[in-house]
Amino acid sequence: MPISIIFFGSFTFANAQNNKKLKTDILPPKARKIEKKLQIHGDVRVDNYYWMNDRENPEVIEYLEHENSYNKQMTAHTQALQEKLFEEMRGRIKEDDESVPYKLNSYWYLTRYETGKDYPIYSRKKESLDAPEEILFNVNEMAEGYDYYRLGGLNVSPDNKMCAFATDTVSRRKYTIRIKDLQSGEFYPEQIKNTTGGSTWANDNKTLYYTKKDKQTLRSFQIYKHILGTDPAEDQLVFQEDDETFNTYVYKSKSRKYIIIGSSSTLTTEYRILEADNPEGEFRVFQPRVKGLEYSISHFEDHFYILTNKDGAVNFKLMKTPVAQTAKENWTDVIPHRQDYLLEDIDIFKDFLVVSERNNGLNKIRIIRWDNEEDFYIPFDNETYTAYTSINPAFNTSTLRYTYNSLTTPTSVIDFDMETKEKTVLKEQEVLGGEFDKENYTSERIWATAEDGTKVPVTMVYRKGIQRNGKNPLLQYAYGSYGSTIDPYFSSVRLSLLDRGFIYAIAHIRGGEYLGRGWYEEGKLYNKMNTFTDYIDVSKHLIKECYTSPEHLYAMGGSAGGLLMGAVINMAPELYNGVIAAVPFVDVVTTMLDDSIPLTTGEYDEWGNPNKEGYYEYMKSYSPYDNVKAQDYPNMLVTTGLHDSQVQYWEPAKWVAKLRELKTDNNILLLHTNMEAGHGGASGRFEALREVAEEYAFLLDLEGIKE
Repeated sequence: MPISIIFFGSFTFANAQNNKKLKTDILPPKARKIEKKLQIHGDVRVDNYYWMNDRENPEVIEYLEHENSYNKQMTAHTQALQEKLFEEMRGRIKEDDESVPYKLNSYWYLTRYETGKDYPIYSRKKESLDAPEEILFNVNEMAEGYDYYRLGGLNVSPDNKMCAFATDTVSRRKYTIRIKDLQSGEFYPEQIKNTTGGSTWANDNKTLYYTKKDKQTLRSFQIYKHILGTDPAEDQLVFQEDDETFNTYVYKSKSRKYIIIGSSSTLTTEYRILEADNPEGEFRVFQPRVKGLEYSISHFEDHFYILTNKDGAVNFKLMKTPVAQTAKENWTDVIPHRQDYLLEDIDIFKDFLVVSERNNGLNKIRIIRWDNEEDFYIPFDNETYTAYTSINPAFNTSTLRYTYNSLTTPTSVIDFDMETKEKTVLKEQEVLGGEFDKENYTSERIWATAEDGTKVPVTMVYRKGIQRNGKNPLLQYAYGSYGSTIDPYFSSVRLSLLDRGFIYAIAHIRGGEYLGRGWYEEGKLYNKMNTFTDYIDVSKHLIKECYTSPEHLYAMGGSAGGLLMGAVINMAPELYNGVIAAVPFVDVVTTMLDDSIPLTTGEYDEWGNPNKEGYYEYMKSYSPYDNVKAQDYPNMLVTTGLHDSQVQYWEPAKWVAKLRELKTDNNILLLHTNMEAGHGGASGRFEALREVAEEYAFLLDLEGIKE
C-alpha cells in the first residue's frame, strides 16, 4: 500500500490515502527534538521535548491534533466496537432517573435526569414531596452551545430565597460564581471570577464567603466576602494564605453556628472560626498550625469535636474542647487512638455520634449514643464492599442515611433507624438491559506478598465459572497516592469487560490508606518506590496463581495512578500486554521543580521538594519520563486533556514522544488529547462513556475480542 509522508516541520506524519485497501502500515507522528538542558545540584538532564510546554504554540497544537489523527486511523477498525460498547453501557443506565430526596431547612432537594439528556436538573419541593416542583437549575439548557460545561457549588441562602452557584466552561477548574433569585428566577448581575466554585452564606442572607485562586498556579489562597448586590471588585479580603504549600477553603458548620476557614497542606491543618450571625466580626484562629499536626473540627452544643493525629495518633483519634477554649492544650479524648482502626470521619446528631472507621481495609460505621448506653456497628457481610455515610443535614433525627455497594451489588441508599436498628432501602441502582443478574458474578479478596514481605490486599470481580488456567484477560487497576483509598465499588460500565471474560482487580497498594494511615506513610516521599513494587508484585502473584498471564494482563491508572503506570512499565514491561495511562503525571522532576505550575508547591509533602538534593535524586530514580529507555514496552493508550489543570497536557505528550523515540518494539502506542476538556474528561454523563468505550475497545482489540 502506498504511504505518503507529509512533513509538518516539527514532526512527520504518515497519511495513508488508499480507498481500496485497509490501512496496514501507518507511521506515527515523530516529534521534533530540540535539546533543552535542565541543571540543578550539579546534575544535567536533557529534555528534547521541552518545547511542548507551550499551549499557545501552534506547532504544539498541530502535533497534538496529528497524534489524535494517528490514533483515529489506528483504531478505525474498532469504531463499530466502540459504538457497540457505548450503546451497551448507556443502555444499562436508567436515563429518567432521580436521586433520593433529602430535607434541608424546610425543603426537599433532589437531582433528576431526563431521557436523552446529558446534564442534571436540580429542583426542590417545600415541606412535602407532594408539593409542586421548583426547578432551581436545568443544566441541559445552561450547557447549550458549550463543548464543556460544569455546574457546581450550589448553595441556598438560609432564608431559602437565593442560590449561589458556579460554572466552568473550559475544564480548567476556574469557576465563576453567580447568584440566582429563587423567587423571581432572575440572576443577580454580579459575576465573581477565578474561584474554586464553592461559597458559604452568613446567616444575614446577604454576605457570601468564597475562595479565590491564584491565576497562574491555581492555588486556592484567598477568602473574600461579597455583599449581595455590590460590585465584586469591592469585595473584602478576609484571609490570605501566604504559605505556598497550603490551600485554603471556607464552609459553614452543620450546626449553622460558625463560618469556618480552613488551611491545609499534606501534613498540617489550621482553622479560623467566626459566628455565622456576625459577618462583620473577625475570624479567630482555632489552633495555630504546628508542622505535622492535622485536625478537622465539628461543632455540637458547647463543644467542638476534633478529628486529629495529635500526640502521635497515626490512625487519628476523636477529641473535644469547649467552644471558648479551642487551643490544643484544652483538647480531651473522646475516642482514643487505636493501632488497628483508622478513624476517617464523624457525623453528629442530637442523640448519636456516628463514626466512620476502617479496620483491615474494610469500611465500618459505628454508632454511639451520647449517653453511652449503646455503642454498636452496622453489620456488613463480605470483604469486597464499600459503605459510607451519605447526606445527613438534620441534627434532631434518629435516622442515618448511608450508601452501600459491592463489586457485585449495585449501589443502595439506605436509611437506618439508630433507635430501632431497622433499615429501609430507599433506592437500589437499576441496571437496565435485562441481562444483569448479580448471581452471575463473584468477588474475592486475596493477599499478595511484596518483595519486602508485606502482604498487599487485592479485591477482584469476575463472572462465575472462570478457570484459573492463566488464559483470562485481567485488568489490574490501582492509584496509590495522597492516602486516597480505592474501595471496591460496583460499576455497571465494568460489566462490558466482565461479560467478555475479563477479571477486574483493584490492587490496594501502599500510598493509599486501605490498611490505615501507616499504609500511606509507607508509600510516600522516600518510601514512594513501595507503591510501584507493590503493584508489580501483585501482578506477579496474579500470574503465579494462574488468574492470568503476561499475554493477557493489562494495567490501568490515572493521574498519580498514571505515574504508577509509567514507573511500572519502565521497571517490569514484560508483565503486561497492554497499559492505559489516563492523564498521567509522568514528568515528575521537571514539574516539581516548577513552582509556577498548578498544585506544585502543595505537593512537596507528598513527593518531596526536588530543590533539596536528596529528594531530587530519589524522585529522578522513578520519574517515568526521566527513565524511559531502549527496551520493549507494552501496547499503550495514553489520554490527556488540553485544559488539564492538575496534570498539564505536555507531560503525557512529551512522554509519548520519548517512548516513540526509544522503544524497541512494534507494539501500539496511542495518544488521545481531548482538545475541549481537562483532568476529568468530558462533562456530559453520556459523552464520558465514549471515553470509556475507547479504553475498553483498546483492551478488547488486544485480546482479539471483536464484539
